[in-house]
Amino acid sequence: MAKDPERMSFKELQEYELKVKKAKASVQERSRSELRQKLESIAANAGFKIGDLFAGRGGKGRKVAAKYANPDNPSETWTGRGRKPRWLAARLKAGDKQEKFLLK
Repeated sequence: MAKDPERMSFKELQEYELKVKKAKASVQERSRSELRQKLESIAANAGFKIGDLFAGRGGKGRKVAAKYANPDNPSETWTGRGRKPRWLAARLKAGDKQEKFLLK
């Protein structure tokens, strides 16, 4: 039987806390594993793989090709998504048209 926490020393409480955290992690991992096995079994009985049912996008989005480039420094490009880069904003403010910077 566990001791009364009110009567435990600080060191004993720290050790007990560590044991509780380990036990919680172990139980959580075991229940996740059991659930995964159940889901894989259900999917297999229906003729699927678990990845077929829960295949998400996976990772970040796809790379998008550059649509605009700085004529002064061709390594500075912009896809046309998100905020305009400073070099383009400055050129537009100076009176240039955005179409001028389109890549061909």
